[in-house]
Amino acid sequence: MLFTSYGFIGFATVLLCLYYLLPKRWQWPLLLVGSCAFYALADWRYLFFIAVTAISIWFAACKMEDLHKMQEAFFATNPTLTREEKRVYRAKTKSRKRRWMLFALLLNIGILSVTKYTNFVLSNISALFGSPARAVNLLVPMGISFYTFQAVSYLLDVYRAKQDAQRNPFKFALFVSFFPQLVQGPISRYGDLGKTLYAPHSFDGKTVSFGLLRVLWGYFKKVVLADRLIAGVTTLVQNTDLYTGPYVFAAMLFYAFELYCDFTGGIDITIGLAEMMGIRLQENFRLPFFSKNTKEYWKRWHITMGSWFTDYVFYPLSVCMPMLKLSAWCRKHLGTAVGKRVTVYLSSLIVWLATGLWHGAAWNFIAWGLANYVVITISQELEPLYARFHRRFHWDDKPLYRAFEIVRTILLMSCIRMFDCYRNVPMTFRMIGTMFTDFRPVVLFDGSLLQIGLSGADYTVLIAGFALVLGTGLLQNRRGSLRELLWRKPAFVFYGYMAFLFVATIVFGAYGAGYNASQFIYNQF
Repeated sequence: MLFTSYGFIGFATVLLCLYYLLPKRWQWPLLLVGSCAFYALADWRYLFFIAVTAISIWFAACKMEDLHKMQEAFFATNPTLTREEKRVYRAKTKSRKRRWMLFALLLNIGILSVTKYTNFVLSNISALFGSPARAVNLLVPMGISFYTFQAVSYLLDVYRAKQDAQRNPFKFALFVSFFPQLVQGPISRYGDLGKTLYAPHSFDGKTVSFGLLRVLWGYFKKVVLADRLIAGVTTLVQNTDLYTGPYVFAAMLFYAFELYCDFTGGIDITIGLAEMMGIRLQENFRLPFFSKNTKEYWKRWHITMGSWFTDYVFYPLSVCMPMLKLSAWCRKHLGTAVGKRVTVYLSSLIVWLATGLWHGAAWNFIAWGLANYVVITISQELEPLYARFHRRFHWDDKPLYRAFEIVRTILLMSCIRMFDCYRNVPMTFRMIGTMFTDFRPVVLFDGSLLQIGLSGADYTVLIAGFALVLGTGLLQNRRGSLRELLWRKPAFVFYGYMAFLFVATIVFGAYGAGYNASQFIYNQF
């Protein structure tokens, strides 16, 4: 069930009405039933996969907490234990907890790996041995990467004793399956989402209005802008013999804007819908196109994914015993400078490879991850040179130079993102190369871009929409939340803006067959 379908709008409207009409104690059970229904309407078989994840991780987390409580009770009832006896008992408890953690972790990462990556592995084995590839018809549950990572974060937090286990299996099932974030995140932590997910909520006009305005803003970005650009991007990237050079540059910028509006539009719908029910989800974007470098960009783009890989992959890898031994060996034989860097850069490499694979089972995504790793690593190594340059010329505090840094980052990240578009890695490199070997900028202005499935009216809507998105971003960057600013105005200003977004989406929305908008890009992950 697409967020942009009439069916979903009707489903969400009915659920929201029931949410505030039913007694408060039934609010979270209603959300659980609604989330199961949402998933079943997509494909009833998906329920089996998400149930296995919820049950296995809930059970393992409870077992780990029970072991921890048994340890504390044993120490309390045996005050005469020596330090060595306590150390031995803690080691045994930790070993037993680790077994439960590994059981649930390997089971769920295994399900994710088998469903998403089996055909990728088989195709590469076939290519290696020169045999014909045979695809296996496997069901890939919707949003499996998102709900698996969310559940795993809870499992690891309980294992580290950073989070108490949720003893109610149905409440935990709701945390895993909460339907607004099933399609494309954000990847919530239990300690954050649990604060408002199960709490009773009374109807509040301001909260509902704020949430609805954000939902409408999300629909505007998705249906009016992202879905309008799809036709042009598809034409440019599927006809590689015809559209080279400046067309690749146009495709690069079009796709960057399409992905931004598609992904942030979906997140706005998700966060806004949850907000209408009084539930707070983590922000996933913080004006990424205002970043001055790639490191800052990845602190602003897909924030919950980045923080997940940092907390649950990068940090554990950096301090694990093999890495520490490697660092010590490098310090001894290759020098302190190399020893300090090796664990950081090797852990970062693994993280970016995993991030690429998380996005998709294809070499394109692996190359995308490696490209990000290379750019960020080179940038970090050059930081001392940047600092010396700025100390001498003092350009970093000049508005023009800051604008240059922003444009540079946008172009660089947009170029790397072209690995999403073309059918394989060599083709991507070849098409990027034509931007320099087939330099014909006049094509961008002579009307040729009117032949790629976008009319003059489409470009007018896109330019106006881009101006609105950019203006909103600039305003919020300087003065904070636009919704708060509008709320402090007379009521007709706030609700007039809401009506404008609604009408603009209905009138200018780019609808597909059957008047259902296209699928969200990140739904495939």
